[in-house]
Parts: sequence; structure tokens; C-alpha cells
Amino acid sequence: MADSTVIGVPAWRTALPMLSGPTVTLREPVAGDIPFLVSVLSLGDATRFGLDDPISELSVQEFIERTARDRGNGVAAIWVVTRTATKEIAGLIQVRQLDPMFEAAEWECTLLPSARGTGIFVEAARLAGSFAFGTLNSHRLEARVLLQSGRGNGALRKLGAVCETELRLSFAKGPCRHNQYLWSILEQDWRRVKLTWDRGTTLVH
Repeated sequence: MADSTVIGVPAWRTALPMLSGPTVTLREPVAGDIPFLVSVLSLGDATRFGLDDPISELSVQEFIERTARDRGNGVAAIWVVTRTATKEIAGLIQVRQLDPMFEAAEWECTLLPSARGTGIFVEAARLAGSFAFGTLNSHRLEARVLLQSGRGNGALRKLGAVCETELRLSFAKGPCRHNQYLWSILEQDWRRVKLTWDRGTTLVH
């Protein structure tokens, strides 16, 4: 007799799919990634992805375990960003719900300095965004970016996002607080911009 508890549970909550593009592959974090993720999350401008403790192998191990629980509970999907050709880790990207139905979600991304300005962010964001709008049925994605991050703000503009407002002193870095821009992209905006992209992106199960 089938277990009725699994009826209606989306497949991604059981196993997060790998997302693959021409130069970037997104996959779920595993224990073997710990040394690399320590480096990524230790960056001074890194998104903390909810990590409050100092970055260490232990805290990153707990982070990986939490990401699996969050995926199983249907509240977030987080991938390691890797270079497709070499399998080298370039960063992390996350989509997290802002409401119980995942109609609105927030995405966050942190890349190693060597991956910035290479197009990796835009490709990774296209993959994660297509998953959010296509699989999670989100209608709105939000991102918060420091005012002084010209590259980050420019990349979101390329993706078709709209800068809605400036969030005053919304980001803490050490003893200082900084302003951020709030960007959003709606499903209809995403579909319109997506028509102009290369069609080499595929979903690998």
C-alpha cells in the first residue's frame, strides 16, 4: 500500500534537481563542499544565508544540514554554483519563500571574486529564476543589493528586474549599516525577457 503522506509532495522537496546551463551548473550542497563553502561564506561581502554563527567547518556543516531540511519543508531551495566544465565551486544561490504559497520569494547569491564579472551570476540567476517561476509557481522575486554594488545592480537590470525603492540602513556589516536597493521581477517580466535569451539552458534530473 502506498504511503499517503507523500501524496501531493512536489518532487523538488524530495530531491532538489540539478540545473545546468552552457557554463554553469547548480546542484544541492553536499558534505564534500564544506572547505569550499567556508571560503565562499567567509568573504567580507558574502550573503550569510541565515548563518549567525562565525563561519567554520562545523557551522557550514550545520548549514548544509539545514538547507536539506528547508528543502524538505518546502521553504527554500539552495544550490552550489559550479563551473560546468571544471566542476569548480563558484558560489551559492538561494530562492526562499516570502509567503506560505511561495507566490513571492527572495533570491540571494554570493560568488567568489574570481567568478564576478564573468557572466556566471546572470546564468545562475536565469537557472534559479526559471525554477522559481516554472517549478515553484512564484509570481514575484525580490533581491536586495548594496547601493555601491554597481556590478550586482547592473546584473539585476539585465535580468529584467525593476528597482522599486531604497532600503535605508538595511544591511549590517560589522559595526556599520548600509543602504540597499530593493529589486523585483514579476513572472510576466521574466517571460518577456526570457524570449531574448539563448535557448541552451536545460534542466537535468
